[in-house]
Amino acid sequence: MLHLLYILAFTILALIAVSNLIRNLIVFSVEGDGVYSKGQSSSYDRGNYGSSSRSARSVPHPEFLDSTGKIIKDPLLVMRSIDVQDARAHLDALYEASPGYSGEVDKEN
Repeated sequence: MLHLLYILAFTILALIAVSNLIRNLIVFSVEGDGVYSKGQSSSYDRGNYGSSSRSARSVPHPEFLDSTGKIIKDPLLVMRSIDVQDARAHLDALYEASPGYSGEVDKEN
């Protein structure tokens, strides 16, 4: 009898989970397919995340602003490739400049 109760409970939970999944997929697809005019954007783009009671103007994160307060259009992460010896030299220089560096180097070969 207890087995049937467990099976029934987990079946109900699974049906609720699947129905929520389907409902969320439908809501997100409808919200993402919307065509907006020039002055409008979705609530997600404005930073409202489903709340329509907030103001229509969003404030960008401070890391996206330069020193004058204008939005940066350039990529924020630019990686350059260096070889292993240059990276090792940089790491050694950082280690030797650290406050706990005593000048002794333990080399394990």
